[in-house]
Amino acid sequence: MTLSIQALYDRLQIVLAVPDDAEIHGVNTLDQAGSQDLCFAEEVSQADAVARSAAALVLVGEGFPEVLGKRLLRVAEPRNLFFEIADWFAPIAASQGVHPSASVHPTARLGEGVEVGAGAVIDADTCVGSGSRIGPGSYLGIGVRIGSDCRIGPNVSILRDSTLGDRCILHPGVRIGGDGFGFRWDGTAHRKIPQLGRVVIEDDVEIGCNSCVDRATLGITRIGRGTKIDNLVQVAHNVDIGPHSILVSQSGVAGSSKLGQGVVVAGQVAISDHVTVGDGARIGGQAGVVKNIPAGVAVFGTPARPVKQSLRESAALIRLPALLKQVERQQQTIECLERRLADLDGTSLKARSLADSSASTPSPATPSGAGSD
Repeated sequence: MTLSIQALYDRLQIVLAVPDDAEIHGVNTLDQAGSQDLCFAEEVSQADAVARSAAALVLVGEGFPEVLGKRLLRVAEPRNLFFEIADWFAPIAASQGVHPSASVHPTARLGEGVEVGAGAVIDADTCVGSGSRIGPGSYLGIGVRIGSDCRIGPNVSILRDSTLGDRCILHPGVRIGGDGFGFRWDGTAHRKIPQLGRVVIEDDVEIGCNSCVDRATLGITRIGRGTKIDNLVQVAHNVDIGPHSILVSQSGVAGSSKLGQGVVVAGQVAISDHVTVGDGARIGGQAGVVKNIPAGVAVFGTPARPVKQSLRESAALIRLPALLKQVERQQQTIECLERRLADLDGTSLKARSLADSSASTPSPATPSGAGSD
């Protein structure tokens, strides 16, 4: 896509004082921008970086200083507007329809403009909404429902009876609707518990590469609308994740746990089974959540506890080696003092014993006739 600066201003409904036909071909960072790129700067401290940049146009805040020789567009929220404009330049290829090598079951229903990539398989009684795209090598199982304008990447598996809302994005390698990890011990072996439930993914959910969402044992595993899941995340059976939550890479949520609205789960977090995390809670990286977390609370560490408490405990732990040495030195000093006190007590006892012995001995008798003539 190519857009003149004049056309960009017109599209944003901003008046350009002097007509400018210079072209913008894309977006970039300040330091990597070419002469036909759009960039943004938020901080006044970036003024020198703006001066060095070759960018055609830079979005800046309303209080940003003038930079000689640079085109600046002053807006209230330069970052947000930048990414809105960046979306204009995202490549969108025209639908290629159903590839000849794809396998679409006769009972499957495809909406208008649906694309099915090479080698994809769409099984019986599956429904795909208008404008959705199914990537090469992907599989949609029996009874799957896909909403409109979804993007299903290459080699994605969506197994039986799973449901996706509108505008969902599933990146390559995502697995939806696999069996939950359910077994029972019968005294001799682990026996599989049938996983008879399904997965429901609501509108505007995005799931990163190689993440897995397991079907429920009974009932539903649910991902709320607007939730964003990073790569390599595990969501177990019967988990319920509220709207607009964030789960970062390598985190995992064990069975039957419930996350509220707007929860943020950082990287490598482990959430135990049957745990409830309240609305707006934030869980720091590598935390281990083993009990319920109230709404709005930020936690960290293993086991997860309020951030301030966890940081104090971590600071104390760092000091532990020095404290152990200090205690060892103090113990040595105490032992030395105890020995000296024992020696002093022994000397004192001996002195008292000698004194007592001396006091109890009778004086020698005067010789007969002593002192007489």
